[in-house]
Amino acid sequence: MPEAVAKGGPVIGINRDGVRSGSMPARTVALTFDGGPDPVWTPRLLELLKQNGARATFFLHGAQAARHPELVRRIRAEGHEIGSNTYTGAVLGESSAPRFRSELELTQSALAGATGLRTNLLRMPRTTTPDTLCGREWQAARRATGYGYVLVAADKGARKPAQGIVRQLSQTESAYLEARRLLRDRSVDRFTTVSQGLGLVPYTSPSLVERWLGQGLIQVTRLGQAFSTAMIWILGVAGGLGVLRLLLLALFARAHVRRLERFGTGAPWMRDTSGPVTVLVPAYNEEAGIGSTLRSLLDSTHRELQVVVIDDGSSDRTADIAESTGDPRVEVVRQPNSGKAAALNTGLAHARYDIVVMVDADTVFEPDAIERIVQPLAHPAVGAVSGNTKVGNRRSLLARWQHLEYVFGFNLDRRMFEVLECMPTVPGAIGAFRRDAVIGVGGVSEDTLAEDTDLTMALWRAGWRVLYEESAVAWTEVPTSVRQLWRQRYRWCYGTLQAMWKHRGALFAMGPAGRFGRRGLTYLALFQVALPLLAPVIDVYALYGVLFRDPWESAAVWFAFLGVQIVCSGYALRLDGEPVRALWSMPFQIVVYRQLMYLVVIQSLVALLLGSRLRWQRMKRSGTAAEQIGGPVPYRSGSVPMR
Repeated sequence: MPEAVAKGGPVIGINRDGVRSGSMPARTVALTFDGGPDPVWTPRLLELLKQNGARATFFLHGAQAARHPELVRRIRAEGHEIGSNTYTGAVLGESSAPRFRSELELTQSALAGATGLRTNLLRMPRTTTPDTLCGREWQAARRATGYGYVLVAADKGARKPAQGIVRQLSQTESAYLEARRLLRDRSVDRFTTVSQGLGLVPYTSPSLVERWLGQGLIQVTRLGQAFSTAMIWILGVAGGLGVLRLLLLALFARAHVRRLERFGTGAPWMRDTSGPVTVLVPAYNEEAGIGSTLRSLLDSTHRELQVVVIDDGSSDRTADIAESTGDPRVEVVRQPNSGKAAALNTGLAHARYDIVVMVDADTVFEPDAIERIVQPLAHPAVGAVSGNTKVGNRRSLLARWQHLEYVFGFNLDRRMFEVLECMPTVPGAIGAFRRDAVIGVGGVSEDTLAEDTDLTMALWRAGWRVLYEESAVAWTEVPTSVRQLWRQRYRWCYGTLQAMWKHRGALFAMGPAGRFGRRGLTYLALFQVALPLLAPVIDVYALYGVLFRDPWESAAVWFAFLGVQIVCSGYALRLDGEPVRALWSMPFQIVVYRQLMYLVVIQSLVALLLGSRLRWQRMKRSGTAAEQIGGPVPYRSGSVPMR
């Protein structure tokens, strides 16, 4: 840094004649305020200056000027001077060449759009007196003067107001008090602007294009402010719903555990249902897993079974494998392809017993699952019971994510629904029904693609209760590719929305139906429709905060939310008797898998609103449902049929 700068005045210019510096005349003070305009302190400072008949120089941030152009115009209209403090307050000596240029030019655009002027005055952020312009800051200062700027620093504290000074202040309460003290100083004759004190030309006229660009910048900034405000509100709603759901799940899961601790595993009433049971197995091209499913059913501790396999027009050896069991308890019914609901209704027509268990053909049952799931049906008010579905094939990362979802989402939800008496879905993988209750509601409806949810809601509306039996465990095979997962979840979500709309009348019903409607449907609407629609805002705003706001604060909020989810998931895993080591994949699940599920909900809702028709889409099976429990090797084409 040249000696003329280090020992010269606070106002510095560089031109063809070299470095020039200047100071305020004696008994003259130039009050300068950095940052802003601030909607709180700028008006107060302007009022203070007006009361004392003083003029000042405001070095503004371009971003704030674009947000508050009315304050910029007021500063100018009341006779004060405007300079640049860069667009965001960036340290110019540490900025790249593109950032350096944009910090200066964007500020000029904002000022041109607000006042129709370009300023010639610049205060570099984080510089005070001239001797702070050293090293890279001096190099940046030289570059800035190449753009035609005059640099304005501040006098050292040893210089008195009577000697003439440039005083640097911010736009805060402390600066307000300091300015008020200076304005009362009797040794000062004049409080003026930097350019008036030194005879400088403070402004030049921008071109018409520059004014248009400036006005465009202001409009874009306003839109950005509106968007940011909307995002904050949505973030609050989404975050509130997310936290509320976690609290509800934890609270009611604990209540469910206490109920079990008091009454024992299963229903707190008669546990002596030992009558015969009909098991319905609808199947379409399920040769990979049908053998394992039937073996697990026939090995059940509940021996008195009728197993009806409804082959829904399969083009593979599904029916042949089922017929080859050699067990008289297995009956195979063949029909043209008509869909799962039609297959279940065919099975109901062939059912000989009052209690019916419906299972998917890719599901493997624990030996005591049937015995346990039918026990709550001993109570005459219970029409259906949901079992505990677990993921059998967990080797891939995608399957592990679904495992966490089943335990933390589905099964923890069912514990809460059990306590609130509003179970919305008895899953197709494992569910027990009173046969006359199902027939009483017209059988399994084909109106929606979520026939299990539709049937469950219909039972509630008919006055039946639906319970959850956590000890009845069945292992299911989940999709192992994103494409298959998308198809499955799209169908589930679309069908659930259909069922919710179909049974919306439950909201206004009395008795069990009304309880289900006001609790169950409301929960689904808030946490399975509204929350997924709003939840992406949390991640988008977190990314925005990291890039453009306080990255540490944004990261802290995101990781705090992640921590709460991990704790709740760990609790859910422990309740389900699952190892907590699966939690290592949860952060990746939140980043990737959760976004996929959000998109599924959005697509399903849009498709429903547009009246699109969605066809049944079958998932390709590999017969790995029993993989987690070391089950039998699934049938492969060309192998020996099960005996």
